[in-house]
Parts: sequence; C-alpha cells; structure tokens
Amino acid sequence: MNLPLNSLVDPSDATEHARYNMVEQQIRPWNVHNEAVLEALHTLRREDFVPPTHYQKAFMDVEIPLRDDAFALERGHCMLAPKIDARLANDLQLQPHERVLEIGTGSGYMAGLLSRLCKEVITLEIDTELAEAARENLASAGCDNVTVRVADGSKAGLPDGPFDAIVLSGSVPEVPQLLLEQLKDGGRLIAIVGDLPVMRVTLVQKNGSQYSTTTPWDTVAPRLQGFGGASKFVF
Repeated sequence: MNLPLNSLVDPSDATEHARYNMVEQQIRPWNVHNEAVLEALHTLRREDFVPPTHYQKAFMDVEIPLRDDAFALERGHCMLAPKIDARLANDLQLQPHERVLEIGTGSGYMAGLLSRLCKEVITLEIDTELAEAARENLASAGCDNVTVRVADGSKAGLPDGPFDAIVLSGSVPEVPQLLLEQLKDGGRLIAIVGDLPVMRVTLVQKNGSQYSTTTPWDTVAPRLQGFGGASKFVF
C-alpha cells in the first residue's frame, strides 16, 4: 500500500525529519518524481549503510567515504550523494518484475534502493571487505532479493544475463561494450560517463541489435575501480 509521504514522518523523531528533508528538499526538486523511488527513499534507512564515523552525514548532499583514509573518494570507496542514487533509479523506470545488475556495491545502499523497485538485484563489488560489509547492511535492512558478489564488473565472467537494467554506481570513461551485451532486448543501462571536470549521465536502451542513447543530465562521480581504460564501444 502506498502511504502519503507526510504520514511516514514522526514529528518527534529528528532522524525521520532529516530523512524527510533529504527527500523533499534535496531529491524531489532534482527531477525525481517516481513515487515508488520516493517511497523507497523514505523507508530504507540510509543511516544504516553509513560508516559510524560519518553517521552525521547520512542525509547530507555529499559523497561519504567508506574507508578512513585520505584517498577513499579518489579510489571510489564511497557512497554517492543521495540525489545521484535517487535520480539514477528514477530515470531507469524499473518495473516490479525486472532483474537488475549493479556495478560498484559500496555500502549496499543503492542495491537496497533498487531492491525495493524490482524483482532481483545482483551487485558486484571489487573490494572484498566492502562486499562483506554490504552483505551485512543489506541483510539487516531485510533486502533478501539482493545478491552481493566479489567481482570486477569491467572483466569477463559477469553473472549470467541478460538483465532488464544495469546501473554503474560510479563513473566510467566510456560505456563498456561488455555490459551492453548483458542487456535484454528493451533493457537499459545507466552510467556516469566522462572525465573531470565534465561528466554526463548516459542512458542506453537496447532495441534489437541497435542502441539508443540519451544524456539527460550532468554530474561528476568518482571512477569505478577497474574502469580506468576506455572501451572500444562507439555510439
């Protein structure tokens, strides 16, 4: 049952007020209008996916390091800003029957968000420690339709496709052909593509043997590990 978003806020709960403000002041104005996405943002406890040392940043419009070192963001060991996760999920227009592949699990928050919108999520994390932490976070959140695997999403040996949607939770220099080959007919891939200072969200849909591409908005994000080199795919 879809509840009015205002009914999800306990006036006496400061955490719920912070979550409400994140969704209504940061995210909804950023062209996130899918009600299923907004409801998932209200009900999935983002603070449970944030390292304890950064708990106070859980609802802020910032990237959050997942390791306590100076190079965590540079190495892609981070949670993306919540409005980025939200709009990527919004633009995919996921359906309840769909199967999704995510590259770059991180803390597991994006996988948890996607799991509220589709039938199954398989998410790949190159770092063993982050993968294990994400499994624990997702289990605690009751996201039992998510499978976390330790794998390099830029290499062969991906989980068996095809997938209805593929999400890259970080940036890449170009859209990888290897991942496009994992899409179903009608499937969509969304990624943040390019190099600093300019990157563009790129949405690719497979239509038979053809691909249609749009670049609906600009943002920047840390590079996903394993995707330092350019692919050979040309639109």
